[in-house]
Amino acid sequence: MSTYTSELMKTLTERGYLYQCTDENGLDTLASKGSVTGYIGFDCTAPSLHVGSLVQIMMLRHLQKSGGRPIVLLGGGTTKIGDPSDKDKSRPILTPERIEQNKQGIKQVFAKFLDFDGPNAAIMVDNDDWLGNLGYIDFLREVGKLFTVNRMITMETVKRRLENEQPMTFLEFNYPLLQSYDFVELNRRYDCVLQLGGSDQWGNIVTGVDLTRRMEGKDVYGFTTPLITTASGGKMGKTADGAMWLNAEASISDAHFKSAYDYWQFWRNTDDADVGRFMRLFTELSLEEIAKLEALEGADINKAKIRLANAATELLHGAQAAKHAQETAKTTFEHGGSAAGLPTFEANIDGLLIVDAVILAGLAASKGEVRRHIKGGALKLNDAKVENHEVHLKPSDLNPDGVIKLSVGKKRHALIKAIAR
Repeated sequence: MSTYTSELMKTLTERGYLYQCTDENGLDTLASKGSVTGYIGFDCTAPSLHVGSLVQIMMLRHLQKSGGRPIVLLGGGTTKIGDPSDKDKSRPILTPERIEQNKQGIKQVFAKFLDFDGPNAAIMVDNDDWLGNLGYIDFLREVGKLFTVNRMITMETVKRRLENEQPMTFLEFNYPLLQSYDFVELNRRYDCVLQLGGSDQWGNIVTGVDLTRRMEGKDVYGFTTPLITTASGGKMGKTADGAMWLNAEASISDAHFKSAYDYWQFWRNTDDADVGRFMRLFTELSLEEIAKLEALEGADINKAKIRLANAATELLHGAQAAKHAQETAKTTFEHGGSAAGLPTFEANIDGLLIVDAVILAGLAASKGEVRRHIKGGALKLNDAKVENHEVHLKPSDLNPDGVIKLSVGKKRHALIKAIAR
C-alpha cells in the first residue's frame, strides 16, 4: 500500500473508502499542495436519500474537513433520463413536478453533514442548469463525437442488459454522456478536479475523467468506494420495513421519513461483524477508539454498538436526539417503561384493525407480514401477545399516557396516539 502525504487520501484509505482511483498518487500529490474541489451526483428519484447514500455523503464531509471544497450535484437533469447503472430494467420516468419535489426533500439532508459557509464552503448545484439548455445537435457535435459505440457497449451497465437480453432504451444509452459532461461543466465553473462515487459508477466516472481531459486539457480524477453490504450480504440501508431514510420529521406517517429513534435503533442492531467497519465509514470516531471498541467480545460488543448508534445519530440528528434515543431504548428494553419517545403515529383507533395499525406504525409492510408476526408470536399490543389478526383497537387499550404501544419482537416498537374521527 502506498504511503500518502495528503490528509484527504490518508483519511479515505485508512477508513476504508477506497475501492478504485484513476490515479492515486496524482490525486494525493494534488491534495497535499492545496484545496481540492470534488463532487458527487445525487439523482432525484425519491423524496429523500437513505443510508445507502451515507457513505458518499461522508466522503464529501471528509473532503471538506481536510480543507477541500465539496460540491453536491443534484441530478435535476439526469433524473429525467434515469441512471441505468446496476439496474436490470429501466427506471420509471418521473414528471418534472415530482423531480422538483424530490429535490427539495434531498436538499435537507446535506445541511446536517456539510458546512455551506466559510472559506471552503460546500456548493449545491443542479445539473438541469446546463443539461436543460443543451441543444441536441450542438451537444452531439461537441460531446457525442468523443464517444464511440464500440466502447459504450463494453460498459458493464450496457453489457449486462445485452447479455440478459433486457432492453436498454436510447434514452438510457445517453446517460453516460450526460454524466460525463457534468464533470466538464463543473470543471469549467468551479475548477472541480475530482468525482467521487460508488463502485457502480466507475464506468461513468472514468468516461467523465476522459471527457474532461479531452475537452479541457486538464488532469482530473475519479475515486470510488466499494459496494457497502452488511455481513449477511444484505444491501446497506435496507431493513425489514424498507429503506432507512435520512430525512426525519416529528410526524413520520410518510414512509420516506424516519425518526431519530428509528435511526438510532438501525445502528444499534448492526451485525457484530459490521461494527468496526461501520464505525470507520459512518462516524468520526478516532481510529484508536474504534480499534478498542471492535476488539470487544461477547456481550461487551453491545457497548460498541451503542457507541456506533450514538455517534451516527449525533451526526444526523444532533447530540440531544442521540441521547434521548438511547435513554428511550434503555427504558423500553431494560426497565419495561412506558416507551415515551418512541415513534408515534396518530390514528382514529375506534375499530381500527390491528393489522392496519401495525402497517400504519411502519412495523410491517403488508397484512400478510402482520399475520406472520402474529403466528410467530412476535406481535404485542401493550406488551401483551396478539393471538388473532382480527383484533380491533378500542379506547380501553389506551395506556395512562394516552397511547397504544405496538411491538414486533424485542427491538421494534411504535406508539399509536388516538385522534377524533
